[in-house]
Amino acid sequence: DNDGFIRMDRHFPKSAPVRITFADGTTELVTGAQVNKAYDDALAVFRAKNHLDAKGLDRISKKRAPDNNKINFVPVSPGMGS
Repeated sequence: DNDGFIRMDRHFPKSAPVRITFADGTTELVTGAQVNKAYDDALAVFRAKNHLDAKGLDRISKKRAPDNNKINFVPVSPGMGS
């Protein structure tokens, strides 16, 4: 999208080529492993901000945590494939 995010809710195969087209029209070809790392990094930030553990669970609260403790959008930027 125009803010520099791609929609991604799961990992890609590590060797799969992923072409990202940016808002300015430039494209970049990255591997699935590179996009997966960006996904894992974004997920770690999301969980830290929401006080969740590595599995996405709130261990402090007595109430049930919602099932949507995951991310759908991953930040990308030109040059991440370098």
